[in-house]
Amino acid sequence: MDAQAPDSTPVTVVVTRRVKEGHQDAYEAWLRALLDEAKSLPGYLGTEILRPVGASREYTSVFRFASVAHLRAFEASELRRRALASVVPHVEGDPAWRELTGLELFFEPPPGTVVPQPSRFRMALVLVVVVYLLVLSIGSAVAFLLADLPAQARLLLTIALEVFLLTYVLMPRLTRWLARWIYPRTVVR
Repeated sequence: MDAQAPDSTPVTVVVTRRVKEGHQDAYEAWLRALLDEAKSLPGYLGTEILRPVGASREYTSVFRFASVAHLRAFEASELRRRALASVVPHVEGDPAWRELTGLELFFEPPPGTVVPQPSRFRMALVLVVVVYLLVLSIGSAVAFLLADLPAQARLLLTIALEVFLLTYVLMPRLTRWLARWIYPRTVVR
């Protein structure tokens, strides 16, 4: 399978939970057990835990999977079903799940990266340059080749082409080529 196929692109999910007062130790034990079992899941790349600060009781877990298919398999797993059932006494309400949609989705860290976030400034700089070049080239080409189409249709086609190229062609390659610059403090295991 092509390494750049959409179903082989890593996916990150952020889960936020508020732990009941006095249940932090029980929640920590639950979390350790879940993460220990998750290590055996196909496509599981790891989890970063952001623990509460000060009086807050909100935990944030950042899960990474090798692909959306691996994430969906985890979501449908017996492990997840058991874990969700056993955590209920220790948390307030349902967790907030969100798949990241920011700039970081265009940037896949190099293998062995421990630092989870690339430099936001450098991500933005790379995207500005790439988007600028795409708008100039594709925008001009579509406007020239399809001058008879209404402006809205040309704009939609231009945006669709640019997003496709950004997501599936340019950013995965640029991320690999510029990894040492985008991830300036990368720690390799």
